[in-house]
Amino acid sequence: MRFAGYAWSAAAVAACTLAGWAMSPIFEPVNIAMVYLLAVVAIALRFTRGPAVATSILGVVSFDFFFVPPQLSLAVSDAQYLVTFAIMLVVALVISTLTSIVRRVEAEQLRNDLLASVSHDLRTPLAIISGASSTLLESGERLPEEQRRALARSIFEHSQQMADLVANVLQMTRLEYGALALSRDWAALAEIAGSALARLGERLAAHPVALDLPADLPLLRVDATLLEQVFANLLENAAKYTPPGTAVQLRAQARDGELLVSVEDAGPGLPPGDAEALFAKFQRGEPEGAVGGVGLGLAICRAIVRLHGGRIWAERLPGRGTAFRFTLPLEAAPAVPAEA
Repeated sequence: MRFAGYAWSAAAVAACTLAGWAMSPIFEPVNIAMVYLLAVVAIALRFTRGPAVATSILGVVSFDFFFVPPQLSLAVSDAQYLVTFAIMLVVALVISTLTSIVRRVEAEQLRNDLLASVSHDLRTPLAIISGASSTLLESGERLPEEQRRALARSIFEHSQQMADLVANVLQMTRLEYGALALSRDWAALAEIAGSALARLGERLAAHPVALDLPADLPLLRVDATLLEQVFANLLENAAKYTPPGTAVQLRAQARDGELLVSVEDAGPGLPPGDAEALFAKFQRGEPEGAVGGVGLGLAICRAIVRLHGGRIWAERLPGRGTAFRFTLPLEAAPAVPAEA
């Protein structure tokens, strides 16, 4: 909402005032003034410059009204507090301005990265779709049936690729800005993984998938749709970056109050450098152009796993291959009522 930032601004100043009242028997008023700067930083990090500036002004007014003698009045009996007000306001405005600039620069960089990645990955499928469709339009009746089917299949596959790319961008945006809420329910890991495997049947056709999912795995209270997306992204990633014919293994085990899930491949292994960087937005495991994708699959996995209270990481396997592992917290499943 448009005024949500200002509502949070007022709430933050109110919280700082309550904290100041608790501190007042011990600390001098000048020290309490520093608490209001925390509210400015918090609001500036979360909202735009307007709410941050409002927090600055509200903080100075509240400090004067509640803590500067005479209290519960905006009058000031000691001129030194006027200097304190001026310093508070200037520091708060500088903090809010600098934070706003940093956020704007980060947003600009994110937009540039997004445009570069999306434009690069849309160019190829668009060119193929345009070429195949124009061939069908101009010469479709004269082409053999097999060639027409191949062109139609190419159009379909590359349009699906574009749809997946757009879906990833939209999902990452919702995850990034907290617009995606979990819809938790009890579910079996094997069923969620099975749905992901069925969905990726054609894309995993060249990679035999081995499952090691014990029958006694505990139920999970998760958002099954989002967790299926994690499996789909990791399995597709394994197929995308490994040679045809190499196996992919999906295993899980319960340990220490959590469920550990691994997706392992027998490919060339992780690229040199920090494995954690693979989970950053727009990060690719191969040089640009080697494989398709906008570089959001692993970032989406990390966001979803973190929403569930788990963690995700990548490991180099001995010899060749990579393991992507993530954990999910286990909860006590509800008791099944006895049949009458």
